[in-house]
Amino acid sequence: MDGSRQGDGHNGPSNLIAYFGYGSLVNRATLRTDYVAAQPVRLMGWRRCWRPRHAQDPIDSGHVTSLLSARQVEGSVIDGLLIYDRLDNLPSVDEREMTYDRVAVPIERLDMAGGELPDCPVYVYEAQTNTADHDPHHPILQSYLDAVLQGFLREFGRQGVHDFLETTDGFERHVHADRQDPVYPRAVRLIEEERSFIDGILEERGIRFLDPPRREP
Repeated sequence: MDGSRQGDGHNGPSNLIAYFGYGSLVNRATLRTDYVAAQPVRLMGWRRCWRPRHAQDPIDSGHVTSLLSARQVEGSVIDGLLIYDRLDNLPSVDEREMTYDRVAVPIERLDMAGGELPDCPVYVYEAQTNTADHDPHHPILQSYLDAVLQGFLREFGRQGVHDFLETTDGFERHVHADRQDPVYPRAVRLIEEERSFIDGILEERGIRFLDPPRREP
């Protein structure tokens, strides 16, 4: 576990924490803990970006691919899912996000759309490769992108997907078309309406697709 993860001390309920999902964590179908609740919120002061995967990333496609991260950018606002989870589950979430740093979020950075602010620690995960040199040649796994965009479509509707694309840097990358043989371990199944919309909006944006990565048998 990365030593830069910030501590777990807090003043709220002793058995509850929350974390802001801005990528695959927005898709409830990818969540693997018995979390307590989740709600769509906005995070102020962060912006999404595609970054190269860490050398220790367990997702291995035979290529260096990209993952979603968030970096602190004053004035930026992003949509996401605030997941309330049990403190006992935090090590499991940290393991899932093992190549990210868990960073504490000041409560005032959350826009709850009129709802009550959480009375527990809130975190966001930032990729450890945030400081790497920008390199647009690391492709995005389609199986990963499907999970992300399905989550935004279900939580925020079609406009939410448009907003995601507008508030995420780095979409000049190619996409590896691995939907039929997914590399991403939490791959999802799209219904026809979702598939048609997602493929259509990516085509409109001129996203380029490559043949799926070859994996060792």
